[in-house]
Amino acid sequence: MSVIDIHRAHTLDKEHAREAAETLAKDLSKQFDVNYQWEGDLLRFKRSGVKGQLDIAENDLHIRLELGLMLRPFKSRIEQEIHSQLDQIIKA
Repeated sequence: MSVIDIHRAHTLDKEHAREAAETLAKDLSKQFDVNYQWEGDLLRFKRSGVKGQLDIAENDLHIRLELGLMLRPFKSRIEQEIHSQLDQIIKA
């Protein structure tokens, strides 16, 4: 199992942080066919070969993905895409 673990500081209030997380989830859903659902301030997502969560804290977003064997070769691409999306939505 290969893991992607990203912490990203932010200065957004809780509502805007949640909107940013929702935007990220929608983009990843379209791009990588990921299903997601909210559980309070925790966003869980899953698809064949990957599962993970995004936790919204007051000053931090924490994303953790567990990639299965078939997605390991795409780890760098997935991680880069998450960073790119975070750059866009947190600055928005």
